[in-house]
Amino acid sequence: MKPLAYRIRPTEFKNVYGQDHLVSQDGVLSMMLEKSKILSFILYGPPGTGKTTIANIFANKSNLETYFFNASTDSKQKLKDIVDTTVYKDILIVIDEIHRMKKDTQDYLLPFMENGKATVIGLTTLNPYQSVNPAIRSRCHLYEVKKLEDEDLKKAVLNGIQELEVDITIDQKALDEIIRYSNHEIRTALNLLESASLILEGNDILTAQHVRRVSGKKQLDLDNHEDHFYDLLSALQKSIRGSDVDAAVHYLARLIILGDLLSIIRRLLVIAYEDIGLANPLMGQKVLAATEAALKVGLPEARIMLGVIVVDMALSPKSNTGYLAIDEALHDIENNDCGVLPDHAVNRKIKMNPEIYHYPHSDENSLNDQSYLPNLIKDKTYFHPKDESSYEKALSDRLKIIDKIKHKKR
Repeated sequence: MKPLAYRIRPTEFKNVYGQDHLVSQDGVLSMMLEKSKILSFILYGPPGTGKTTIANIFANKSNLETYFFNASTDSKQKLKDIVDTTVYKDILIVIDEIHRMKKDTQDYLLPFMENGKATVIGLTTLNPYQSVNPAIRSRCHLYEVKKLEDEDLKKAVLNGIQELEVDITIDQKALDEIIRYSNHEIRTALNLLESASLILEGNDILTAQHVRRVSGKKQLDLDNHEDHFYDLLSALQKSIRGSDVDAAVHYLARLIILGDLLSIIRRLLVIAYEDIGLANPLMGQKVLAATEAALKVGLPEARIMLGVIVVDMALSPKSNTGYLAIDEALHDIENNDCGVLPDHAVNRKIKMNPEIYHYPHSDENSLNDQSYLPNLIKDKTYFHPKDESSYEKALSDRLKIIDKIKHKKR
């Protein structure tokens, strides 16, 4: 008997939960199929959110001969066999765990992507901007498969009940408990439902107690107040940002018990630059070293490295000035006319007239009065330093000297 999650896997986009931006009537993937314009793309997002399902539906509707390739376990020879036996036809290749594709395999695939013989759908749980080779990434559109909301998961579970071999009813607390343990993954939620249904006797109602019995985890009341995994990550960040070391350690412990080491690490790396930033610029390197060590040893020993670095982060000085500066600049570019680059910032203009560029290293203190913003926003300031840490205070003092020479008010 196939698992429930497999039996009810959608075969139409309309039955896919939580991804309307991709698969609704005007979603980008639906429009590709409607216009018969099949492009290579990568689907990225958390496990159990529908990436494989979407890829399968798309492949079935594309009318292209489709092949499946797992970058973790399949060899370059398998890919060569696929291409060699389909030499006279265009094909679609679905590549699972595309971030693990070896360089020589990528090098072999690239020319076929380039000439259109092979269209690729890549699947990954990691951020492709960081994990997928740029040569592959630049030939694909990148589409995020979003974390599922509780209501999406509840719909999937209620639909799954109809497909069980036994007639059951489920109370609201049991439904909430399944969602709580599912970590926002449909597959996990349906597996819990199916397992819990097996321990019912007669016409029992499925209760929260049944779900706890089959969850495989000790009941620790991690969620008495309806917290969920992403709420815990948020609470960890807010505690570190707020310099509450005891709260930070507490939420780290909750997250460690739930066991998703990669999510903890990703969030700590973000916090190091978003919330600590220039107040303690070495923190980014320290967090990277600690988290790499945590990955190498794995849980439960990883708790030691994570505990040490979280204490350090919580007690560190804080600054978000770099984060605010880049966000304000991005907002400007996306929403305003920022003008063209000044001539003395453009190499081809400088080659035509070298006199327009004043080389800073030739000047005292490597400073001169040239500024490099487009003329339309020449007086714009994005970076506003704090004086609360010695390092950023030194940056602030240096900036005052620079602004005076460049005649810029901040």
